[in-house]
Amino acid sequence: MDRASRSDSMRGGGPAAAGREAVKRVPEQVVGRSGPRIDNSAVDESRYEKHGGFPKVSRARVGADFGAFVEAMRTLQDLVVSVDAPDEIYGAALDRTRELIDLLEPYRAPELQGPAGRAVELPGRGSLLLLPWQVIEAGPDGIVMAGEFRRFHLGGNGAVHGGVLPLLFDDLLGMIVHYAGRPISRTAYLDVNYRKITPLQTPLTVRGRVDRIEGRKTYITAELADEQGNVLADCEGLMVQLLPWQP
Repeated sequence: MDRASRSDSMRGGGPAAAGREAVKRVPEQVVGRSGPRIDNSAVDESRYEKHGGFPKVSRARVGADFGAFVEAMRTLQDLVVSVDAPDEIYGAALDRTRELIDLLEPYRAPELQGPAGRAVELPGRGSLLLLPWQVIEAGPDGIVMAGEFRRFHLGGNGAVHGGVLPLLFDDLLGMIVHYAGRPISRTAYLDVNYRKITPLQTPLTVRGRVDRIEGRKTYITAELADEQGNVLADCEGLMVQLLPWQP
């Protein structure tokens, strides 16, 4: 599809309508040895230089231990919300946690200096805030990510906490805007529909695309589905282009 045709399709309901009709299962081997399929053809990196209020975010180069460290911290989060231990075990864990705090505190860094959130090759870009999902496909026509919700994300009775799904969708919206070549934007609204219970520790897929464009406004639709293609939740979001003086 050429750029002109792609732009027209974004303004219409074609891709979004198709996405709502059926969510295709992403094969387990879809990433493959070559990694995710990324199309940067619409990305304009110079936008970050032109926009006065939003800093340019650079990719972090991390060593071999950083990813393993983040994964260990995710496992620790799972344990904190799931263990039932004697109080002396909590006391011992507290002592070790304080040692870890003392070890890391001298290296506390300002925003955009530390690697968390900028290690794009890692699940959740190496940030504990973001969900540990990985991009499968990214380009002007949309984003596909795959992953699982962990014990840390439990809401109750085996279901993912409802407040976690907007976090997943909101992060997806920002990436969609970027790869679609739209101007730097922030979320104006995010409307999430909960269709079915979202399970923990189950392979899932989320995908989204630009639905239509109206001036500074970019409307986006997305769906979260299981391996059988059942839609668990979907959303519509509005991203609004920042003006030059807006952070």
